[in-house]
Amino acid sequence: MTQRNGTRAAVNRLLQSEDDSAANGPELRNGSDVKETDEEAGQQNGPTPVEAPDGGWGWVVLVATIVVLALTLAFPSCVGIFYTDLQNEFQASNSETSWVPSIMTSVLHAGGPFCSVLVERLGCRATVMVGGVLSGLGMAASSFTRSITELYITAGVITGLGFCFSFQPAVTILGHYFVRRRAFANALSSTGTALGLCVLPFLGNFLHTELGWRGSFLVLGAVLLNCCVCGALMRPVQKRRPRGQPLLNHCAQPDKDKLERQDWWKKLWGHLVVSLSKHMAFDQLCHNPRYCVYAMGITWMMLGFVVPLIYLVPYATAYNMDPGRAAMLLSILGVVNIIVRPPIGIVFNLSWFKGRHVYVFASALLVNGLSNSICCLGADFPILVSYVTIYGLSMSVVGSLMFTVLMEVVEMSRFPSALGLLAIMESVTLLIGPPLAGVLVDRTGHYYPVFAACSAVVASSAVFLLVSFYWLDKRDRRLATQTAAATMAPPLDPQALDLIQITEDKSPANRDEVITSG
Repeated sequence: MTQRNGTRAAVNRLLQSEDDSAANGPELRNGSDVKETDEEAGQQNGPTPVEAPDGGWGWVVLVATIVVLALTLAFPSCVGIFYTDLQNEFQASNSETSWVPSIMTSVLHAGGPFCSVLVERLGCRATVMVGGVLSGLGMAASSFTRSITELYITAGVITGLGFCFSFQPAVTILGHYFVRRRAFANALSSTGTALGLCVLPFLGNFLHTELGWRGSFLVLGAVLLNCCVCGALMRPVQKRRPRGQPLLNHCAQPDKDKLERQDWWKKLWGHLVVSLSKHMAFDQLCHNPRYCVYAMGITWMMLGFVVPLIYLVPYATAYNMDPGRAAMLLSILGVVNIIVRPPIGIVFNLSWFKGRHVYVFASALLVNGLSNSICCLGADFPILVSYVTIYGLSMSVVGSLMFTVLMEVVEMSRFPSALGLLAIMESVTLLIGPPLAGVLVDRTGHYYPVFAACSAVVASSAVFLLVSFYWLDKRDRRLATQTAAATMAPPLDPQALDLIQITEDKSPANRDEVITSG
């Protein structure tokens, strides 16, 4: 099919060029005229488009996205390695210390609208590079902080905002490069989080042993600058644009400036409304029930999804486990994700799973939530290894399908704004989740209530998604059946309508009237 379409397109271009030559006559037969015509065509058509999606340079973009996700999404979970040192350095409680990864993760998701504006102005490539610079500077500045409040700003806000500017454009541009293999590409890109969980704990533990937490933050800031290199590889998918449009906009600029001076406040309010509707998918939230249900379920899920990763190492070390073995738990979790996610991506890319991704996602989320209850059995190394194994298997499915389900729920043209609004909603629960867990630890003196609460929260969100999407699918099937029956039903004969009316009428007087009128 592809070869036939390409041949047909080539024939059409050849016929079109022959028609143009016949119409223009001998003017286009001169060599210089032909050259000028080619140059004008090149100027009108704009840059030459890059490789088609699902291949070519898209594989390079996929590798760059994997590295970006390894450096951004997995990083807040590895802060737990320095948890005890931060408590001792700043004399802070569990709740106060947990605000550092909490703010970092929350800003990572809440910066979605600002990221959408930067993507529109600068493009995905430049935005990822800006994010790499911000996150690197934020972690480097964190090594010089003198209070926990300063750490909130440097490691939490600045570094988290840099993570946001790197993570979301990388996911967005990957969706443009892969269409037919989108589920497979998303599954492979999600291995970046697993790669980070596998490598960063070992790196963080080594740096912590050799340099302390301040030197570790400084080196990690330099490592985060690699997001700039990955961003440079994310070449945008070029689109042909008409030549005359910028000139028309330039000509209309004086009138626009004059209008802005006359009614500045009205223009500012209108621009704010348009910007919010463009970069945050409120229309999808109000008119797309599937997106509304998915956003509500994911928002509730995030209240307890990342908390176990933050408190796993402190939980293990509190029961006299060696810090190296405690950090190894996160690495085991990352290894399980790396091994499982690629085959999961291949399997879920099969046509049978089309339309069923959300049910697989919710089922894996249910297993993930219930697995947190294993930590309540004890803090022995074999028990925690079995926990991270089951957690890692279910996390692999959840991470592989999270963006795939979102791309199926909304149109690809609305994906950046839908992701931005979802990130804003997630940021609220991501912000309050770890501090609430810290309060629970401070008041009870134990860590296992945290894992029990996370198990209940994540499992309930999975049940909500399963029931809601089943009801929506059932409603859509019923409406489709009714519509098909209404369009395919033959019109009734007038005599048949009279007979139906006669049989339904029980009154003899009415029956006589009906027969007389017939």
